[in-house]
Amino acid sequence: MHLESVTTRVAQSPLWMPSSRQQSVRSQAGSRMQRPQVTSAAGSTVRRPILLIDIMDTVVRDPFYEHMPAFFGMTFQELMEAKHPESWVKFELGHISEQDLYDNFWRPGAAGVPFDGAALREHMASRYSLLPGMAELLQRLAAAGYELHACSNYPTWWREVEARLRLGDLLPWTFLSCEGPMRGLRKPDPAAFQAAALHLGVQPADLLLVDDREVNAQAARGHGMRAVRFVDTGRLEEELQAAGLEF
Repeated sequence: MHLESVTTRVAQSPLWMPSSRQQSVRSQAGSRMQRPQVTSAAGSTVRRPILLIDIMDTVVRDPFYEHMPAFFGMTFQELMEAKHPESWVKFELGHISEQDLYDNFWRPGAAGVPFDGAALREHMASRYSLLPGMAELLQRLAAAGYELHACSNYPTWWREVEARLRLGDLLPWTFLSCEGPMRGLRKPDPAAFQAAALHLGVQPADLLLVDDREVNAQAARGHGMRAVRFVDTGRLEEELQAAGLEF
């Protein structure tokens, strides 16, 4: 994808608007959203990195691998063999609706079973949970003045995550593959990172990605960003501090 097409699409895309509760949180943090500069040990002035935080299996436990197969009474491998190879990705990209996902869930010719889509969504939503220590770590980063944004390959079910875990109290859902300035793009596509940089009005070098997938971290680094692969909260704290973040 050419840079020009990314620039045009981001400029034309309607921005995701935070809820009134999230707007309140962000307005209370107004001073830290000015992207403060800090003085390095060498005496030069540098901009603090803006953190792009992956959500699933970085902040929130992803129920896809265990609980979706369980809903159908399948193993994960059986589900992968039976489900349509493209429908979930299209749903994540915002290219099809939730009902389209249900209507095209199974691979043609596969022995898929009829199911209640709303029951599947509720089954998945009830399994969302925060990974240990991540809420506290994000709170500390925000309190120290770091600008945080969600950056997630996820469909409109992100609203179920928000309804149950209130992540909007910790960081805005700015970059989602299903809507907003990153709509239609998924990590590790460099165009997804370029869309984030264009939306924030910064250079890739000003961004730091935290993600549990090494392929995404490598792609971010290849695009000129910094990146830390998430393994657990304790190691993330150590690696962010080793990268020069103070919190």
